[in-house]
Amino acid sequence: MPSISFLFTNNPLWFLFDELIMDHKRPYHCLVMLFVLAICFEASLGETNAQILMRFKGSLSNGKALTNWGNESSLCSWTGLLCRANQTFYGLRLEHMGLGGTIDVETLFELPTLVSFSVINNTFEGPMPEFKKLVRLRALFLSNNKFSGDIPDDAFEGMRKLKRVFLAENGFTGRIPKSLANLPRLLDLDLRRNGFGGNIPEFQHQNFRVFNLSYNQLEGQIPESLSNMNPSSFAGNEGLCGKPLFYCNHYGGNESRSVDPSPASPQRKGKKHRILITVIIVVAVAAFASIVSLLFIHNYRRKRFQPRIVAKQTNSQKSAGFKESQSVDLTADFKGGDGELNFVREDKGGFDLQELLRASAVVLGSGSFGSSYKAMILSGPTVVVKRFRHMNNVGKQEFSEHMQKLGSLTHPNLLPLAAFYYRKEDKFLVYDFAENGSLASHLHGRNDSVLPWSTRLKIIKGVARGLAYLCENFPGKSLPHGHLKSSNVVLDHSFEPHLTEYGLVEVISKSHAQKFMAAYKAPEISKFGRPNVKSDVWCLGILILEVLTGKFPANYLRPGKGGNNADLATWVDSVVREEWTGEVFDKDILGTRNGEGEMMKLLRIGMFCCKWSVENRWDWREAVAKIEEVKEKDGEDDYSSYYVSEGDLNSRTMTEDEFSFSLTN
Repeated sequence: MPSISFLFTNNPLWFLFDELIMDHKRPYHCLVMLFVLAICFEASLGETNAQILMRFKGSLSNGKALTNWGNESSLCSWTGLLCRANQTFYGLRLEHMGLGGTIDVETLFELPTLVSFSVINNTFEGPMPEFKKLVRLRALFLSNNKFSGDIPDDAFEGMRKLKRVFLAENGFTGRIPKSLANLPRLLDLDLRRNGFGGNIPEFQHQNFRVFNLSYNQLEGQIPESLSNMNPSSFAGNEGLCGKPLFYCNHYGGNESRSVDPSPASPQRKGKKHRILITVIIVVAVAAFASIVSLLFIHNYRRKRFQPRIVAKQTNSQKSAGFKESQSVDLTADFKGGDGELNFVREDKGGFDLQELLRASAVVLGSGSFGSSYKAMILSGPTVVVKRFRHMNNVGKQEFSEHMQKLGSLTHPNLLPLAAFYYRKEDKFLVYDFAENGSLASHLHGRNDSVLPWSTRLKIIKGVARGLAYLCENFPGKSLPHGHLKSSNVVLDHSFEPHLTEYGLVEVISKSHAQKFMAAYKAPEISKFGRPNVKSDVWCLGILILEVLTGKFPANYLRPGKGGNNADLATWVDSVVREEWTGEVFDKDILGTRNGEGEMMKLLRIGMFCCKWSVENRWDWREAVAKIEEVKEKDGEDDYSSYYVSEGDLNSRTMTEDEFSFSLTN
């Protein structure tokens, strides 16, 4: 016989009672509900959530992953069940389990507290089940299954609470249901890689966080309300036109391809030919003028001093996603400088300035501070030369002393500074070369390399250790690193990470630092106008989220300090606030066996490092300690759900809202 406390905390009727209070806040509604509860209380004892879930399991095939369903432990310990901090069941997350069979919606309907349902990456097939019966559902994830056929136009009717719909990579056909477009609270929609056709309907809600209709068979003009979406949201639909894609042609109406309304006449053909010839001439003249201008600029720059560092692209650089450039030697003099390459480490050297200038070089990239080059010295080491153009307000003595301080730093996760060259207009720093390029090139570059979970964890731990070393050696500095981001993390032959461009805040011009340095993107900059050591922790948190999600943090593309710079953090937060799903993780690590719980721990750590409130954000010691506790594989006591070991991150029990970071806390 269930205990009274169990009935009052797990009974679905009490969940409805609580919802009624929250929705209406009127005493007489509560009295009516109490009367209904009194009538239905005895009937509610007939079948528990556990029994209903066991009936649902019976409709599934290949349910090996659900072997712990039905045991005597807490319902929230069952695989795939999502529970709030008060142990109230609210969702099913049955992803990557090889499940098939029938999704018994009638049985799910008997779970009034169910608001989230996910069966991503299973083998369910056939038409879409009648989920519209689940009117309380807020999130529906059916991606990567074998569902097929048209979805009825009223399939989402009455689901006014639904915010997230993911139907990607199935075999759905027909038109996008109008009832889906009319959902008033819809925030995330992913219908990519299906067979949807016809025109895109007008969507009632327009402020989407996720919107993807790519690789279907949609046609016609894109509704004006969606014209501000990313063009990639509509890729792979050859019949679509209009903003944000190309304009629809004049004759074809909503058709995206140019179609004449009648057979072409000789006059129209002649007119088209004249227009085409005119366009070709204009383009040719413009191209010639551009080439002449570029040659003039190039010759002008060659007359001024600067190293002519232009280089060929090696196979290793291609694999890391770098763009091609031409190859020359470094032969120019360093006019205006002190004529000496200053080494800051006794274990570095073996070459002089002239040998460096004669080296064959490869352009690694050009950023907000200057350019980077890989220099291959004949009969010597391979080094990286970084040119900085925004250190003009630093005197030679001050600059030299600071470089000597950086050169004295020794840690396995710092890229050693080997030498520097001082010039009033710009400065050159020489570092060791890391064979596997930057972390950013592996996460976002055009290459076939895949970083598994184990490597990503290794990288994050190395980054954290390097940052901790900087914080310990610059105890009085507000920004020990100042520019921590994925392009400033380089990987050696064993994918051990090394931080670069660290400790340069003092020698970078203040205006340029505020505009471009990563730490100045932290929220406190816009509020108080000054960074502190926790601004580096913010950068560490963003880097963790970037490594786990595979998404590029768009805030680094925007010059300026502070402001609305938390795009990646906000997106992760939006997923967390609804429910934990595999949508947040990079697909390349999503199938990691026995690692999901640890991945979830690291994600939470990243979120605590990204707290907008400096007071609530972890300091670097706490963040590094928590990162060191993350393991490659889940422990024996961990469950396969992402809701694992919440207590590992804090000594007290946290509510659902407290656990997800807030943009205001």
